[in-house]
Amino acid sequence: MPLNLGDTFPNFSVDTTVGRISFHDFLGDSWGVFFSHPSDYTPVCTTELAEVAKLIPEFEKRNVKVIALSCDPVEAHRGWIEDIKSYACYKDKWPYPIISDPSRELAVQLGMIDPDERDKAGMPLTCRAVFFIGPDKKLKLSLLYPSTTGRNFHEILRVIDSIQLTATKKVATPANWQPGGKCMILPSVSQEDAAKLFPKGYDLVSVPSGKQYIRLTPQPE
Repeated sequence: MPLNLGDTFPNFSVDTTVGRISFHDFLGDSWGVFFSHPSDYTPVCTTELAEVAKLIPEFEKRNVKVIALSCDPVEAHRGWIEDIKSYACYKDKWPYPIISDPSRELAVQLGMIDPDERDKAGMPLTCRAVFFIGPDKKLKLSLLYPSTTGRNFHEILRVIDSIQLTATKKVATPANWQPGGKCMILPSVSQEDAAKLFPKGYDLVSVPSGKQYIRLTPQPE
């Protein structure tokens, strides 16, 4: 069964570079980013995991724990980490675990298999998937990238900011929104309630239909 937004993200016990973990216990009360990569010792994956390592302080500011996955064994992960650290000029202890899924069981369960990418033995590899999970263990975001396209993790941080903001405020974020930018009041909020909920006021955008549904307000605190 496909994993849909709002579904409870599966719990599982897996081997990682920091030992065996239970996923929900690993998350605790935090938000989580779970991302997969096709294979260890490959160029694009090296740039991605290096970038995430450098961005860990940004994830921590947002109370987000990060975990990665590929089908390679744990020992391969541990050896490859040294290459990633060298590439990134990263001197500290490696900051997040990497899951080993050689059986592809978890990759299949979560729909992360790329049918066009295979290892030397002909076994399918994982695509570049990203899952963002809330403290309630519900899936908030899913993204699938092909193996040839590296991910923009600054964009993923931007999306996290939007999801965390809109989880508690009655706003949505428009196209190309950046933190601190104007937000849009949800259509379900009446004009009367909008005046109470958004003391900084809002701009009502006039459109040919005459419908008053585009309301821009400063980002709520």
